[in-house]
Amino acid sequence: MQASWLGPLFAAALPFATALPAVADQPVSYQALLTPLLKAGTDIVGQPLAYPEGAPVITAAIVTLPPGRETGWHVHEVPLFVHILEGAITVDYGEKGTKVYAAGDSLMEAMNWPHNGTNKGTVPVSMIAVYMGGGGKADAKPAPAPQ
Repeated sequence: MQASWLGPLFAAALPFATALPAVADQPVSYQALLTPLLKAGTDIVGQPLAYPEGAPVITAAIVTLPPGRETGWHVHEVPLFVHILEGAITVDYGEKGTKVYAAGDSLMEAMNWPHNGTNKGTVPVSMIAVYMGGGGKADAKPAPAPQ
């Protein structure tokens, strides 16, 4: 048994199908390709971002902090973009308070402000860190804990 109604159906649909633009032939705007993670002019504790003087040195890394471990008190002398890939990290900023960042969160980490990150969870915390350094400034260096 043959479906005799298919021929007229395709004939009726053909003008509409050919009138549609070919998606692959259309240029895609760059903005349509973006999923913004963060746009900021200050770090997480509200300080304005400032790039170090001198030749730029950009360092991108994946940082992994096992469960129960800490980063130790430290400071960043350069702007630092962080995106949490997995897990959650609790960061103590002393008198500026404590914040928890979980998978999917993005931030500009505190610059020249002592802080300590702790993984209080049961899975490793994995983060992309992009240090915007240069001029001999340290991406990270140990700092005393606040009193």
